[in-house]
Amino acid sequence: MSVLAKLNLKTVQRSVVKDPVTLRREKLIAGIEEQLRVVEAAMRGDTYKVLTSKRMRNEAGERVTVENERTVRAWYFEQNRGYYVQCRYGARILMLNGKNNAVWVETLKDVAETLAAFKAAALAGELDKAIAMAMMRASAA
Repeated sequence: MSVLAKLNLKTVQRSVVKDPVTLRREKLIAGIEEQLRVVEAAMRGDTYKVLTSKRMRNEAGERVTVENERTVRAWYFEQNRGYYVQCRYGARILMLNGKNNAVWVETLKDVAETLAAFKAAALAGELDKAIAMAMMRASAA
C-alpha cells in the first residue's frame, strides 16, 4: 500500500477573497487613521512623514533597498478663518451626503473630531454609497 493511499485526499479551492465592500471600508479606515496622525503632528507643530522603501541599483550595479521619507498630504486645509475637512478614498474626494464634499470646522482639534466621526461613519457603513459612487466615476473615466 502506498503512502498517499493512507491519506484522506480531497479537491478544494481556497477562497481568501473578502467582501469588496469590507475591503473598501478597511482601506478608508486606514486612511482616516493616518490622517489622525497627520493632525496630531500638526497640533504639535511637526510634519507627519512615513518611511517608504524601494529597490534600486547602486553604483556597483547591486540591487539595494533605499528608504525615503514621504510627507503625507492632509485631507484638510485652512480657509475662511477655519478648516475644511474632506474625506478621501485614494485620490478621490467623497461626496458625504451626495452633494457636499467637505466639513467646515474652526480648530485643528475639531479636525481630529471630524476625522473620528468619519471613522465611525465608515465603521457603520454610512460611507459605502459614497465610496461606490467614487469607484463608479473612476471606472467611467
